[in-house]
Amino acid sequence: MSSVFCIGNGESRKGFDLNKLKPYGKIYGCNALYRDFTPDVLVAVDGGMIHEIYDSGYALKNECWFRDWNKISKKEYKKHYFADDLKNDDINLIKKYFTNFTENEKGDSNFFVIHGTNLKNKLSIIKRYIKNKSLHNQMNVELNIRGIHISWLKNDKAYNLNELFIDTNFGWASGPSSAYVALKQNLVNKVYLIGHDLTSNTDKINNLYKDSKHYRKGNVSKIKGLNWISQWKKLFKLYPNIKFFKVNTSLNQINIVDKEINEWKDIPNLIYTTYEQSFSNW
Repeated sequence: MSSVFCIGNGESRKGFDLNKLKPYGKIYGCNALYRDFTPDVLVAVDGGMIHEIYDSGYALKNECWFRDWNKISKKEYKKHYFADDLKNDDINLIKKYFTNFTENEKGDSNFFVIHGTNLKNKLSIIKRYIKNKSLHNQMNVELNIRGIHISWLKNDKAYNLNELFIDTNFGWASGPSSAYVALKQNLVNKVYLIGHDLTSNTDKINNLYKDSKHYRKGNVSKIKGLNWISQWKKLFKLYPNIKFFKVNTSLNQINIVDKEINEWKDIPNLIYTTYEQSFSNW
């Protein structure tokens, strides 16, 4: 195998049949791709998205790599969730205002994974604002912007992404992280970036899953993508003998998404290509 394919969720890949890639290399996907397609490996780094994937049952049959996927004994549940003994009145107060919480069925599981701060932290936010009703909207934003997500573990194929990031900077987004996993797992000389648009052709967000759970609304401003650009560049330099192909809809640079990235101009192992050039003869 000489190639792997790293699939982002930018709108440039809309209409492209990912199944046609299967005979030519392993496919590494990100986040909500699992809703429509089953890659060989799925990577997610955001807590809400991670637990959506796991709680759907997807990770029971399909390989997944999740950030901070730290298994904790059920004996520690109260400590990590509540952080302290809370009175019933406090718990009821939390339930009234805190809504960004998920937990799957425990069943006979002996371990769980939690992302997010505990309930005691949420209570402190509520008490800070509760006396001033004019600040309730501000409280709800601060309170729920980061949720608490708990998944009780089954016999699965979910792995801790942290364990791979031992010789490079951690904290990468799911896209560059997926490519890093791919290069750790495979001896290849080509990596294709598909749907990693990095910006938008409009002033609005560019994502195939916008307006869905764990994604931004379609009418919000586009993301500048500077962090993605920096993280990919670090990966390109980390693997100088690997050829990275950024797949665009065209090479005419009329579309903003298709323009060459200024910060990547000094990268000798980066090649811009198109869907037609790369895959039309497959």
